[in-house]
Amino acid sequence: MAATTARSAGSGRSTKTAAAAAARRLAEIRRVADLLKQVSDPTRLQVLLLLGEKERNVTELCADLGAQSQPAVSHHLALLRHGRLIEPRRAGKHNFYALTDAGRELAEVVRSIVE
Repeated sequence: MAATTARSAGSGRSTKTAAAAAARRLAEIRRVADLLKQVSDPTRLQVLLLLGEKERNVTELCADLGAQSQPAVSHHLALLRHGRLIEPRRAGKHNFYALTDAGRELAEVVRSIVE
């Protein structure tokens, strides 16, 4: 009887460990899905790739993107910032944007698919 109880207790621990691992995996999958939502727009993908080359301000991004207005580019930047893919750096009256580590990783994946 004691051996059965010991086996049951050990089995309970491994079930809890497996459940915790599954919960962590699901949380990671949700995080990746959220990141992919952030770059589901072609303009945001372009911004990600441009910022992968060097940091830029909104004016530079507008010029590099061509037909995008400043408010539109600012909106895309806000979404990328909210997703923690980019971060601003204030210099005088301009904000310069650069990729975070997560943004850099995602930009590398996108670049490997595009090129």
